[in-house]
Amino acid sequence: MRRTHTVLHQALRAASRNTADSFEHHTTSAKFLAASQSISSIPELHGLPEVVVAGRANAGKSTLLNAVIGRTTTPLMHSSKKAGRTRALNFFSIGPSAHGRLVLVDAPGYGRVSKQEWGQLFEHYLEYRTQLRRVYVLINTPHGIGKSDALFLEMLDALTQTGSLPWTYQAIFTQIDRLTPAQIGETAKLKEELHRLAPTCLPPLFTASMKPRLGIETVRSSILEACGLTTLD
Repeated sequence: MRRTHTVLHQALRAASRNTADSFEHHTTSAKFLAASQSISSIPELHGLPEVVVAGRANAGKSTLLNAVIGRTTTPLMHSSKKAGRTRALNFFSIGPSAHGRLVLVDAPGYGRVSKQEWGQLFEHYLEYRTQLRRVYVLINTPHGIGKSDALFLEMLDALTQTGSLPWTYQAIFTQIDRLTPAQIGETAKLKEELHRLAPTCLPPLFTASMKPRLGIETVRSSILEACGLTTLD
């Protein structure tokens, strides 16, 4: 297992880009803005660039977002103990200015809550949110790409085929450290399956839940790039 962790450290650090990591410097400025449970309640938020994180119910979205903003000891986003309980789009600002520099959005988990309960809200958000820049799809690596993941990825692919939307989408494979050495070699097959399901998806990112968490710097860099920023300062 120690050898596996060493390999992961090397691989994930090599994948990280050398960009200024300003998320850690602005953890105190991260704040909750709004929760939207209906189309009419989606806030405008001054047109700041947004990224949204989606995934299977209890896929670890809140955990990842807290790690991204460096709030693991005093979490800003809270996970529900009941799968599929989150049914709102939750908006959080990041950055030193009064309104922040960008907005992170925690989306309802799919697969457990019926589409009728939140699908219309999220689909409207994807189709009409002009400041949305990227959709991140969290996939639990040990579980692989499930049926609900596949359906969601295919939906995103169909939406982006039009070429008229302002956002791109990218998968984040989480908990890669829970794979055995033999399974780590199978990640190439996951990439192939991802490309087959969603040809327009950007190359995936990988994160590990070990301490210190790995791959988070790459996710931060990806968020900044998607929002057209090089720093939050």
